[in-house]
Amino acid sequence: MKRLRIRHETGFSYEGEVSASYNEARMLPASAEGQFVLSSHLDIRPISSQHGYVDYWGTRVSSFEILSPHRELSLAATSLVEVRDREHGLRQVTWEDLPSAAAREVQYVEQVGQTPLTDPADEVVALANRIASSGLDPCAAGLEICRTIGASVEYVQGVTGVGSTAKDAWEERKGVCQDITHIAIGALRSVGLPARYVSGYLHPKADAAIGETVTGESHAWVEWFCGDWHGFDPTNQIPIGDRHVLVGRGRDYRDVPPIRGVYAGPFRSQLFVKVEITREA
Repeated sequence: MKRLRIRHETGFSYEGEVSASYNEARMLPASAEGQFVLSSHLDIRPISSQHGYVDYWGTRVSSFEILSPHRELSLAATSLVEVRDREHGLRQVTWEDLPSAAAREVQYVEQVGQTPLTDPADEVVALANRIASSGLDPCAAGLEICRTIGASVEYVQGVTGVGSTAKDAWEERKGVCQDITHIAIGALRSVGLPARYVSGYLHPKADAAIGETVTGESHAWVEWFCGDWHGFDPTNQIPIGDRHVLVGRGRDYRDVPPIRGVYAGPFRSQLFVKVEITREA
């Protein structure tokens, strides 16, 4: 078990004065299987009233509006979370029983269909089908699909953008965790495995000393249903463990962006992001 303090600063600098903005932030983790939130707080500048709620996918959301003129919007989310290794459930289904099991509850049905961001390339579909028909059970096949996708795509920043699709990233064989996760989700769904996008943070240093602060970043990984939900980090080729802090889940990135909104003001803006993670125990 580890205790991690996460400080995530983000926002926008505008070329001119913004008269009003309306926003949602998904930056605060919630207590869930494998993690317990000791404290969390979101500071918004300029000062704004905010309303918190849990969205359809179970993610904590801070909704706020700023009606005074401003040239910068700044958010700082600070959370202290105890995290432990996750244990997968023992329930498993066969390939024959998977369709009926996946149709039993909305949480599975919602994660079967492809989205524009996860729709896989033909080569990815063929790869996933080869693994699924190799004799592995659905849980093992899901893990092998994630591992194969992660090993096939090089982690490179700047090649893709927020709107890049799984097909775009696969064609380049390069991308970031968001892209690799989208490709893996598309592959899993193509063989009938419900799969969902998970956003959060990963402590980048496995052997970090207590009290040591390191530079981190937002992270993404995948979960798939094969009787129970199983998770894997295809970008780093590791199980979900005591360095992963979950913030939100959804069908793809568009369900869980750290911040999104609309504003009245100059066309151009500059996004800034800074994440620091400290191991406290």
